[in-house]
Amino acid sequence: MAGLRTETDLLGQRALPADALYGIHTARALENFSLSGRAVHSGLIHAYGQVKLAALTTIHALGVGGWQETPDRFAAMERAASELSDGLLDAHILVDALQGGAGTSLNMNVNEVIANRALQLIGQAPGRYDLISPLDDINRYQSTNDTYPTAVRVAAIRGVQRLEERLVLLQENFQALEKKFEGVVKVGRTQYQDAVLTTLGREMSAYAEAINRDRWRVYKCVERLRVVNLGGTAIGTGLAAPRQYIFQVVDRLREITGLGLARAENLVEATQNCDVFVEVSGILKASAVNLIKISGDLRLLSSGPDAGLGEIRLPPRQAGSSIMPGKINPVIPEAATQAALLVCAHDQAITGAASLGSLELNAFLPLIADSLLHSIDLLANACEMLARHCVAGIEADSERCRQTVEGATALVTALLPALGYETATRVAAEAAASGQTVREIVLAQGLLDAATLDSLISPEAVCRLGSPEIPQ
Repeated sequence: MAGLRTETDLLGQRALPADALYGIHTARALENFSLSGRAVHSGLIHAYGQVKLAALTTIHALGVGGWQETPDRFAAMERAASELSDGLLDAHILVDALQGGAGTSLNMNVNEVIANRALQLIGQAPGRYDLISPLDDINRYQSTNDTYPTAVRVAAIRGVQRLEERLVLLQENFQALEKKFEGVVKVGRTQYQDAVLTTLGREMSAYAEAINRDRWRVYKCVERLRVVNLGGTAIGTGLAAPRQYIFQVVDRLREITGLGLARAENLVEATQNCDVFVEVSGILKASAVNLIKISGDLRLLSSGPDAGLGEIRLPPRQAGSSIMPGKINPVIPEAATQAALLVCAHDQAITGAASLGSLELNAFLPLIADSLLHSIDLLANACEMLARHCVAGIEADSERCRQTVEGATALVTALLPALGYETATRVAAEAAASGQTVREIVLAQGLLDAATLDSLISPEAVCRLGSPEIPQ
């Protein structure tokens, strides 16, 4: 039929659009897997292009591919793999993000696209696999089982590097608030109840330090992901691949990616197990937990603003209600919280999928890859959004904080060194019963003068680490 070409595989024949860069294996996958309705993560596609480029150039350098006699063929394959890695062929990777077969559908989609694009580059029609074959050429000395997990690791490394940059941005924004609010004394709370005095700057410093810890944990993820099983082919034994290829292909991939990749010492083990992805996902989950906690605090501290805590003001981003005039909601922390909750859900999926690996392979790598890479994206996007659209514009309501301090029985705790526990307790009880503030009672009864009281609740005093002197 005009406009069609026929391809054959183990199961029979399929008619395909004559100019399609995908082939019969991709067509089968499209028939079989209509699950998520989402494309494969672009980072994974680009990393796969680099893996294929590393394999092709290693084979050519060894002189074992039979391509020296037809240099135009190799040049076309090399360029096609480069185009895939550069994001120029994304539209031709059609398989669903979730698929059976441990990623074979994606590997074959990649093989077919590179082969058919290379055929175009030498002036031939797609499907002329007698000239450039998806399997005999593009997949030479490879298996899904070593190329797919290697590509996932490369994509994940790039993702966590981007995430680290976003965490640094968020950390720096909180550090700026730490300095900006260092003189704003406020009531600290435990279990939603008034506790002792602190400063708004010190609260922000705690957020900055938590994000800093996330940053370093994420940075260390690269060490966990850099060991790859490329060259191990089907189960890590290197079946059908020359030894020199196995020794050199990871070195070539390291040059192409600029990443510190290393071949696993035990390729069989590295092909079987996915616990590294669980470990990295756990670190992402820890970061998500901090993001949820901090976002919740920002919502609480900005609550009201009239009938809540109202100690800080978040930047207004959009109208908050279709029926309540003037209402502004904390939409940025809410969105960040939802992203972080989804990361926690992805972690559960990754844990289950990794645990279901059996014998020499884990068949559920597509779910692991999709969940892990999207978790990284979610966190990176959430951190940048929270930093730029919320944290950078936070303002303190210093007057609100001052009124709360002077009206709270928590103030009496700051006076303990001067009043003693029994007197402080009596003052707190009188304040609660009479409606007077602690400050009013202390000054009226002559327990302290105003200057001494102010010195005990100054930013310096409430932030001091412990008492300056040992009680006698």
